[in-house]
Amino acid sequence: MPVRLRLNIMMFLQFFVWGVFFVTMGGYLAELFADDESVNSIIASCYATQTWAALFAPLIVGYVGDRLMNKEQLNGILHLLGAGLLYWVSTTTDATEIFWGLLGFFICYMPTLALVNTITFQNVDNIETDFPKIRLWGTIGWIAAGLTVSQSLFGLAPFPVLGGIENAGGTAVQFQLAAAVSGFYGVFSFLLPASPPEGRGQNVDLVKVLGFDALNLMKNPSYLIFAVSSFLICIPLAFYYSRTGDFVSKVHFGDQTGGVMALGQVSEIFFMALVPFFLSRLGVKKMLLVGMLAWALRYALFGLLPSQAAMVVLGIAMHGICYDFFFVTGQLYTDRVAPREMRTSAQALVGLLTYGAGMLVGNYVAGAWGDRIELDPTKEGWLVGAKQFWLMPSLFAVAIAAIFYGLFRDDSQAPEVSQGNGEDNAALEGA
Repeated sequence: MPVRLRLNIMMFLQFFVWGVFFVTMGGYLAELFADDESVNSIIASCYATQTWAALFAPLIVGYVGDRLMNKEQLNGILHLLGAGLLYWVSTTTDATEIFWGLLGFFICYMPTLALVNTITFQNVDNIETDFPKIRLWGTIGWIAAGLTVSQSLFGLAPFPVLGGIENAGGTAVQFQLAAAVSGFYGVFSFLLPASPPEGRGQNVDLVKVLGFDALNLMKNPSYLIFAVSSFLICIPLAFYYSRTGDFVSKVHFGDQTGGVMALGQVSEIFFMALVPFFLSRLGVKKMLLVGMLAWALRYALFGLLPSQAAMVVLGIAMHGICYDFFFVTGQLYTDRVAPREMRTSAQALVGLLTYGAGMLVGNYVAGAWGDRIELDPTKEGWLVGAKQFWLMPSLFAVAIAAIFYGLFRDDSQAPEVSQGNGEDNAALEGA
């Protein structure tokens, strides 16, 4: 099998495993623990397992993958272990066991996000031109996962690929499907091109592995404002990842939710191509500001017009602006201001601040807020509580955007931005 084809399949499976349950898991948990007064906190803590794991991922990749064993072998082992843990999650209805099962899975899964990138880097001729095309198959895999679990083509037409199974996204079937694909992917990983450890024999520098040497960038006042704003904006952002699936399912689309939510990734592909165009014209500050305000607008649509299906879909379709304009631009800005020898560490630090610390805090805030306002995750409960639930993170995002606009000054030199560079940095994405 050609190397390029194997790498494309790798990326497709990598994000299929994650996407097939992560979007719809909230609705399943809401039904499973509907009678528990802490249902919102249970959902939030289960989604927080991904962010807890993101904090530990650099250690596994930076030590084991860079120094001890081939990356494709480590990828295979981690996905086989993850398959077993996902299957265990599908067999239990105990909240504590589901939490620990998901935490174990994500501790295995999150390091593989970096592994598949480095496997690709080691096995292509031109990273800048080849990687974006291969990484695109990851987004396609996420979209395919949503269509599969919902058995719907974006909510427009049936897509009955799981014969005899109804509402897979609302049952433990979603975990079983993810486990089966993860198991297959684990075996397939051993057939990937050899990617030996490149740091074998070198001393382990924990400071660099975690990206903490990039803290020197905080001496730049503008970068400090950017870093703090990135952490803070990820607090309201976590509301989307943990609760939108349940909200969309209960209010409008039911078992077609996964397919409808996949529109966000379609939008992401479209706006990714436009990042270079807008960045060259708007600059870093305005791009980041638009990204922040897009999150606020999305939540306002959810909160003020929850009964309008078209407005909810519009909020989902804004994902390309929300994600690409903020995260990708932020990664490009970091690459621009960081010294060459510190660029990897700087990207790792941004990941810890956003996908790690920011999202982690945000998940628990979302859970606590849902319990405080006594949000009832039913259709009637969402219609009544949507305004109070979604406007809080919307206003939070507006406040952060205002502070960022007033304090941030982009004093970096404008780079020559290309589509390839934009998508290269998008590899740090989670969905």
